[in-house]
Amino acid sequence: MPLIPEEPQIHESAQGPRATPASGRTAPTPRPVPGPRPAAPSRPGRPGPVRPAPPVQRASRDVAAKPGPGAPAAPAVPAPAAVTPQVQLIPASAEGALDAAEEAVDLLLDSGRAPGDVLVITTGEQHPWAAHELSFGEPSYWAQHDAGDDVFYADAAVADRAGVRPVVVVAVNGGSAAAAATALPLAHKRAGALLIVCGDPQQINGVLGAGV
Repeated sequence: MPLIPEEPQIHESAQGPRATPASGRTAPTPRPVPGPRPAAPSRPGRPGPVRPAPPVQRASRDVAAKPGPGAPAAPAVPAPAAVTPQVQLIPASAEGALDAAEEAVDLLLDSGRAPGDVLVITTGEQHPWAAHELSFGEPSYWAQHDAGDDVFYADAAVADRAGVRPVVVVAVNGGSAAAAATALPLAHKRAGALLIVCGDPQQINGVLGAGV
């Protein structure tokens, strides 16, 4: 039996759309899918808006940075050393110690020291100024000390009540050995910058130490 040749099959995409049997109309040709639109060219002279960068948040200066765990501790700041006054020794006898102290005070004032910078301590007989002012009563006497306007003279027995002054002059003009032994260390503590001691060098060195 001879073979009947079949009609060649053509794919629909190559042949085009076929007529719809129901209506007999040809299907509309599909529109081509549009491609991506080219970007619009920027206008010359008008750059696009530029947004500023966000501000950087700075740490407050008032808040101290805390070291993290394991960080080495900051070195401790050493405390300032105590100021040691300079010591000057003026050799003098017990009878001439007060006069030597007066000469030392005059030299201090002539060199520019203010009278209120000087405190004079006597171990024996009181200075005439102190004896005179104490005759008006202790309140008036110590009020002049607190005012700090003039040279202040004090007996070793009450010198512990006196405050610190830049210069202290000690006249070892007699009195007991215990009075000198107490007055010299006290005067050393009251002197802010300079301590002048008028008296027997051997006695003074025995109290304050050799080489003073």
